[in-house]
Amino acid sequence: MSKLIQAVGIVLAAKGYTGLTPTNISKAAGVDRKLISAYFGHIDHLIATYIKTKDYWIVASDRADELITTQAQTSSRHLLEHMLLDQIVQFSANEEMQKLVLWQLSERSEIMSQVSQMRDDVSALFFPHADEELKDKEVDLRAVTSLLIAGIYYLVLHTKTTASTFCEIDLTQEKGMNRIKEAIKFILKETYNHK
Repeated sequence: MSKLIQAVGIVLAAKGYTGLTPTNISKAAGVDRKLISAYFGHIDHLIATYIKTKDYWIVASDRADELITTQAQTSSRHLLEHMLLDQIVQFSANEEMQKLVLWQLSERSEIMSQVSQMRDDVSALFFPHADEELKDKEVDLRAVTSLLIAGIYYLVLHTKTTASTFCEIDLTQEKGMNRIKEAIKFILKETYNHK
């Protein structure tokens, strides 16, 4: 079973999402393709299983309860900042997830719709804590967070697919990446300090 899950990543890296076929995956795993049906029922369930082990926000949901509990004495801003800064580092380094996000954006797919919903479920763990903290402020933290997450995805994908700068910032260089990280911190600080 683990060979098949790992093979999804191998095929994704080599052939992109269009290469995620039972034949390609079973060949990469070195097993009979009938095992996909035997273990997962359908190829989509195998792909979903793989994504659940790789997607930053789905994996983060496993730690979210613990982080929220341990961070309860401090601002939810610090938790959100930590998660966003970690996301940009993780997403920049994970070519397979980059290809999955490109797939999600380029083609309607039931599996990617389900993955998107799983990602969104993470917010149900975080935002109630932040809502309590920001209850007397006119701040739409969900909108701000949406823009930051989307910006992270876009900046990383732009850098990886075009090998060019964005607004004269080179994310392939540590200096450029640090500028984006500082901007994320600044936006969150201003959002939380808004009256």
